[in-house]
This record gives sequence, C-alpha cells and structure tokens, in this order.
Amino acid sequence: MLQRKLTLVERGGFTGAPVVLLHTVRTQAEHFRLLIPLISDQYTVYALDLPGMGYSEIVPGASYDEPAMRAGVERLLTELDLHGVTLVGESMGAVLALTAAAELPERVRRVVAVNTYDFRGGIARSGLLARVVVGGVLTPGAGPVVAGVEPKAALRRILQGGLGDKTALRADYVDELLQVGGRPGYPTVARAVYQALPSLIAARSRYPEVKAPIHLVNGEKDWSRRTDREANKELLPAADFTQVPGAGHFIALERPDVLADLLNAVA
Repeated sequence: MLQRKLTLVERGGFTGAPVVLLHTVRTQAEHFRLLIPLISDQYTVYALDLPGMGYSEIVPGASYDEPAMRAGVERLLTELDLHGVTLVGESMGAVLALTAAAELPERVRRVVAVNTYDFRGGIARSGLLARVVVGGVLTPGAGPVVAGVEPKAALRRILQGGLGDKTALRADYVDELLQVGGRPGYPTVARAVYQALPSLIAARSRYPEVKAPIHLVNGEKDWSRRTDREANKELLPAADFTQVPGAGHFIALERPDVLADLLNAVA
C-alpha cells in the first residue's frame, strides 16, 4: 500500500475532546463547514481530506479501496496520538468511521455514522443523470475520459439528487469541488473511488467488531432503501438510530443542526 499525505483542516474548538470528520465520495473537508462552527465550543475539531481527495496528495497507482482509505484515517489518529475520539462520517466516511473504530478501539470513544455508503448502486441511485455519468466513469476504456469531463451543471444536479432541500447545495461549494476536480490526476482518483464501492459493501462485515457506542443517522430520503437500513440495524442491534425527516444523503449540508445536537448532547 502506498503512503499518501492527508490534508488536515482543523477549525475551531481547541479545548474539548477530539472529533474527526470524514467526508464522502467526490467531496472534501469543506463538506462539514456548516457543522464545524456548531460543535467547536464542545470539541477540538479535525476535518481532513481523505486520500487523493480535496487537497490531499495524489499518488499514481495508489489504492482507493476501503482498507487503503481506512489506513489513512488510522494514520491520522495514531500520528496525532488522539484518544477519546468521536468519529463522525457521512456516506463513505461513515463506513470508514465504523471500520477505523473496529481497528482502533483504544482510541475511539464514539461513532456517528451518517447514511452509510455500503449498498449496491450507491450514488447511481441519485437519479438518471448520476446513473449515466457514473456508468460512463466505470466503463472500461472510455471511463478515464468520462471521469475527466465534469460540467458544473451536471455535478450540481447529481449532488442535488442527494438532498431533500435542493437549496442546501451552495454555489461556492460546487465551485470549490470543481476547482479540486481540476487537479492533475484527480479524474483517476474519482474513477478509482467509484470502483471501490464493492469494498465498502464488503466492509459491513467489520461493523459488529466496533466496541464504541454507535449512532446511526439516516435521511428519510437517503439513497439507501429500507432493507439496506434494516440490515445494518440487525448487524448493530445496540446502536442508537435517528431518521431525519425530509433529508437526503448529505445531511451535513442539509441538516447540520441535527448532527450538532447529537454530538453536543454527549460531549
């Protein structure tokens, strides 16, 4: 496994217990910019760009399967020597929060897993455009070319498919994602991350190993189906569960107040 430098964004809150925020596919640390101010009075907040994403180092030939991505999270916790950590992950980040907690029980105090991205189809359930685009990205031969073409209108529409309230997707955030998407090598990363979905599904087998308390959060209009959610509840019968009415997949954008309330209540 190739080592990659992660870009760490630490914003606010320097006296409380550590909380580490893990974003999802085709996003970056800024995904949590609305949540961070709501919890920084209670926590020392760390948000990071996962390997290859945001402004983290892009290493040619690196893996973006779940074990490699999880290793990046584990490296952050160990190199900063963090203990009593609350891991908060959304979508792919939720899977990584759970599996990293399974690997480092001595460091993780609690897990908040928001809309785990561990079901077949993934973002392709966002809508017809997402199915066409993601299908094109994954196509052998043409996939790298498709991954390198990302019109602003298409990205905006695909991301809005993960929101109950479409206005929660701010124009400046989309612009930031497009800027990052223009980095040399980023289309290869994006394609590899979409290809990694089977490894995220397989990672569900690690969930029962987590010793820390778990809170599962789902948007009522998340891409996951009722059967997907029930399957995870069966794997984690002791976990708390919250369903957010009207919300979609990107709760950190749409209802950061819900996540802040959950976190601040147990700070």
